[in-house]
Amino acid sequence: MDRRKFLMSTVLTAGSVALLGKKSFASLLADPAYQFKPLRGNVGMFAEQGGTIAWLVNKDGIVVVDAEFPDPATHLIAELKKQSDKPFEWLINTHHHGDHTGGNISFKGIAQHVAAHANSLTNQKASAVKQKTEDKQLYPDTTYTDKWKVKVGDERITAHYFGAGHTNGDSFIHFEHANVVHTGDLVFNRRYPFVDRSAGASCKSWITVLEKAQKQFDKDTLFVFGHAFDPQKVTGNMDDVKAMQHFMESLVNYVDSSIKAGKSKQEILATKAIPGVTEWQGDGIERGLTAAYEELSA
Repeated sequence: MDRRKFLMSTVLTAGSVALLGKKSFASLLADPAYQFKPLRGNVGMFAEQGGTIAWLVNKDGIVVVDAEFPDPATHLIAELKKQSDKPFEWLINTHHHGDHTGGNISFKGIAQHVAAHANSLTNQKASAVKQKTEDKQLYPDTTYTDKWKVKVGDERITAHYFGAGHTNGDSFIHFEHANVVHTGDLVFNRRYPFVDRSAGASCKSWITVLEKAQKQFDKDTLFVFGHAFDPQKVTGNMDDVKAMQHFMESLVNYVDSSIKAGKSKQEILATKAIPGVTEWQGDGIERGLTAAYEELSA
């Protein structure tokens, strides 16, 4: 259900229409169907359709992390232009998937530079060729293989690549002064993750990646997650990163022990709950099970 229908249903069900003036009810329905809010230290987040976006606006420029799809990206650009007339210095992609880079094209002629891990660029190009969408891409012009830094005003932004996880090209993007990190899809907060084996994903390495993140960042770091089961919980703290690591460990351990016990692939994929995992919800448990089985049985 989209937000407009949800609001209408909620208000009507509560029998509250009579208590609201016509103006206030109309303004309720006119609210944009996306989240756009500041977090701290000139950094904020945006979410409408697809993966989340982090943004920075300061006296020297604007930086955006991920781009969702073309229409949401256009909405974000409009909101940021209301905040500042400074240039869009950087668009940074956490990884190549379309719900994070599909909106890159909306930044054409607006963002001065686009950055991503080298594997993310390779994957984005391969995916565009496969889907015949090369004309709808804005590719990174700056790539890195390990760590990359850039300074915009009083904010230093660092991209950390710790190895394969959700794909082989995922990065954590750290706004160091604000101490806000966009995790991309390395964290699905309480939602069963997509593991893209076709783009070099590794369930086992993903665990190590999350361990490294816990050493790199601290208890005061505010995280923006790529996805969450509850759309209002796309931000969180280190405990949520640890919970994601626990999920991946439980997934790998369960599939590994099942293979050693002689269970077939079909039996493993029929699993409805992973032992030790109580918080993860939604559809798609079989995606992680499939990826772990393919990796561990290879």
